[in-house]
Amino acid sequence: MDINNLIDNIKAKLLKNNLIENVIVEDKTYLHKKHKSHDKSKFHIKLTIFSNNLKKVSKIEASKEIHKILKDEIKVYIHSIQILFQ
Repeated sequence: MDINNLIDNIKAKLLKNNLIENVIVEDKTYLHKKHKSHDKSKFHIKLTIFSNNLKKVSKIEASKEIHKILKDEIKVYIHSIQILFQ
């Protein structure tokens, strides 16, 4: 899967869920390309999530919810995920 398809999939899955109003997905893979453990088939993703519902729970619980929604993508395509809640 290329990064554009992955970003589209992530946005669709997160926005389909009524917990989230908006999400910005950024590819940060370029920051890690020189690392010895870099795998060309996996990406480093930064999510900025806008959600009034997730603001009502702890950041740990909100992060767990995001990980649950994206579990398949994390297993196969994502090496690292950074989540910011706004």
